[in-house]
Amino acid sequence: MSRRLDPKKAVCIVYVAAMFVVAMDATILNVALKTISDEFHIPPAASGALNVGYLVSIAIVLPLAGWLGDRWGTKRIFLLALAIFTGASVLCGTAGDVHSLIFYRILQGIGGGLITPLGMAMLFRTFPPQERAKISRSLVLPIAIAPAVGPILSGVMVEHLSWRWIFYVNLPLGIAALLLGLLYLQEHKEPEAGRLDIPGVLLSAPGLGLVMYALSQGPLQGWSSPVIIVAGSVGTVLLAGMVFVELRVQQPLLDLRLLQDRLFRTAGLVAMCSAAGLLGMLYVFPLMYQHALQASALDAGLTTFPEALGLMVSSQLVPRFYPRYGPKRIIMIGLLCTSTIFVLLSMVGAGTSPWLIRGMLFAVGLCLGHTVGAVQIAAFSNVPPASMGRATTWFAVQNRLGPAIGMAVLSAIMAVIASGQLTNGAVEAADAGQLEMNLLAYRTALLGAAAFLLLGLCAAFRIKDSDAAATMKSRQSSIPPTKPVKAEG
Repeated sequence: MSRRLDPKKAVCIVYVAAMFVVAMDATILNVALKTISDEFHIPPAASGALNVGYLVSIAIVLPLAGWLGDRWGTKRIFLLALAIFTGASVLCGTAGDVHSLIFYRILQGIGGGLITPLGMAMLFRTFPPQERAKISRSLVLPIAIAPAVGPILSGVMVEHLSWRWIFYVNLPLGIAALLLGLLYLQEHKEPEAGRLDIPGVLLSAPGLGLVMYALSQGPLQGWSSPVIIVAGSVGTVLLAGMVFVELRVQQPLLDLRLLQDRLFRTAGLVAMCSAAGLLGMLYVFPLMYQHALQASALDAGLTTFPEALGLMVSSQLVPRFYPRYGPKRIIMIGLLCTSTIFVLLSMVGAGTSPWLIRGMLFAVGLCLGHTVGAVQIAAFSNVPPASMGRATTWFAVQNRLGPAIGMAVLSAIMAVIASGQLTNGAVEAADAGQLEMNLLAYRTALLGAAAFLLLGLCAAFRIKDSDAAATMKSRQSSIPPTKPVKAEG
């Protein structure tokens, strides 16, 4: 086989393949939890540790991604992370008890947590600002398709094969990406990476881990649970200490000084609110469709799938619209339209046509896909290559916290309105009156998801297209900037 392959194509292929398996893994397990609980003879609530361990391990390793890539080589650490993730997938499939499965899921989280920021750093170092609109297809594709495919694929495998295949399915893409990466990816190290910021590690890793634990388990254990209160409080204090320390360190683990760039700061906030709203809606609406409107799990999965198709279509359109209209207009129109659709989704009832619902969810993907694509293109406009690793790490941290905050807030809304009738994240309908109350809880939560998007819309008013001018120029007429533009505070 010829070893000649355009490095840019290689980065895109490896990034899409790696991100696809990581994004799919975030949703593929949920459908299989009951089957796993039955096989290992554990209560359903105990199986939730499989997701908790995965999420917390991701949060712990995320802050290290930028420094590891800069110090030891982005290609080396990315491929090591992909090998850990793929190898852990095999171990998960062969697990003989729930304790070993939890441990292997933690290993998966370690690999998956490093893959996302390192993959983005490779992309944005490979492509100069004026070419990044063209690669928005690579950025959106795994985010769009994989989370939607996960539950459907999981249902088929659990029913016709075994729950173990939900982990084995990662192997073909994982191994292919590893081999292609070994052959064609180019190494990048930062000579000024410096020594590891030990105080930053000791504050950020446990801080993010505890906050993620509190946000993910608060809706299940109750926000008044002593464990949740202690975890959330200690995590918040550690993160506050991290901010204090990192602003005084010459080479911080999480470079908060990047937030001095108005565009990077604002785009990150918009991305965080968008992720909270979208993932919150994708959490609430299938529950409403099943438990309050009496649809099957398969119907719920097939009905929400058009959202992924909308994201796919938007990924083809953003490269055309972005240079012409600029990020601000695209982001604001996408958020406004999507929040309006969320409000309409909150009004659906048992008599609403499923095709109308599918059409609205397709429109969600189409509209919000423009926002997500424009944000990812614009966010790193003024970030120099030397800071790209730490910038993508910070961006990934925000994008992990966004969905966790969104689902925690929306779960709290449902719990309050449903008067404590939540069980394992789902509202139990006991009678007709309770069913109506539960439907109200879901509808209010969907309005809460729309509110997150409106918060992002408010933040988007501060975006200036002139700050992202480098990403709006044609390849022929532009020269990539060699240093960041000084932004307003």
